[in-house]
Amino acid sequence: MAPRGLSAEEKRVKLLELFHESKDFYQLKELEKLGPKLKGIVSQSVKDVLQSLVDDNLVCSDKIGTSNFFWSFPSAKGVMLQKKSDGLEATLASAQAAIETLKAAIKDEESQRTIT
Repeated sequence: MAPRGLSAEEKRVKLLELFHESKDFYQLKELEKLGPKLKGIVSQSVKDVLQSLVDDNLVCSDKIGTSNFFWSFPSAKGVMLQKKSDGLEATLASAQAAIETLKAAIKDEESQRTIT
């Protein structure tokens, strides 16, 4: 049996590799031509795969004049993960402070309670 085409995840990885290897920006028409040549992605599915990458913030897009440009750089994912990590660390710190405040309030209430 002949192997089937690429899965959706494989197409996403290969299209992202195209951006990261070239470190360039493209229009949709250029990607529809380069996808099949360089990465083996069927040209009809390039648009859907590209849109899913844009939705996940792995590829940036911008409309300049009447043209839409798409790009992604290898460092962008690292920056995005660092921002998310910093946000989570801040949330953790505030949650720990809230826990300490509540523990102190519980001790105060317990010391004021009379045993019956």
